[in-house]
Amino acid sequence: MKTKIAFLILFISGSLFAQEQKMTAAEITQFKEDVNVVAKKIKTLSTDFVQYKHLDFLSKDIETSGKMVFKEPALLQWQYKKPYNYSITFKNGKILINDEGKKSAVDIGNSKIFARINKLIVGSVSGNMFDDKEFTISYFKVKGQNLAKFLPKDATLKKYIKQIELTFDKEEATVVQVKLLESSEDYTRIVLKNKVINAKIDDSVFTN
Repeated sequence: MKTKIAFLILFISGSLFAQEQKMTAAEITQFKEDVNVVAKKIKTLSTDFVQYKHLDFLSKDIETSGKMVFKEPALLQWQYKKPYNYSITFKNGKILINDEGKKSAVDIGNSKIFARINKLIVGSVSGNMFDDKEFTISYFKVKGQNLAKFLPKDATLKKYIKQIELTFDKEEATVVQVKLLESSEDYTRIVLKNKVINAKIDDSVFTN
């Protein structure tokens, strides 16, 4: 019995270890090159998404879904379709919000922290955010995918975001999941699927 238990512990430990393995320096260099090559080619991007909001005091994550649209250099819109209609658009230094027809706008031009968060969101979508000045970055391999973890160096930004995790498809070198960990135990996990790259997207899409 003791032998079986010991074997089970070793098996579980080995499985957990296999799930997340640190990249070597050479692998990191190759991974960053692959992502940057692909990111530079992305002019537009549209994708379906499912968002899971984890709140520590709830037993079940809050699930929403919709469509995300991106156009370089920094036009970005999240269109929530289920369970409600809600959109948030990042455009010309402003956040445009449409909540079931109720429209509002927030000017982020004068707020450094909102400007940084906006940059992070755009970067997380395109995958182009390997900035060692802004983050302490660690790299891992996870079963056919690559994972990059970003720890903000700025104390003010840390109050809002404790860590950002981007999961990349190993073959396509594009982001398939974004995870934002807040300063508490709460986090938001966004799974991207059905991506369409470089299709024509009119600027008129980015209105509220």
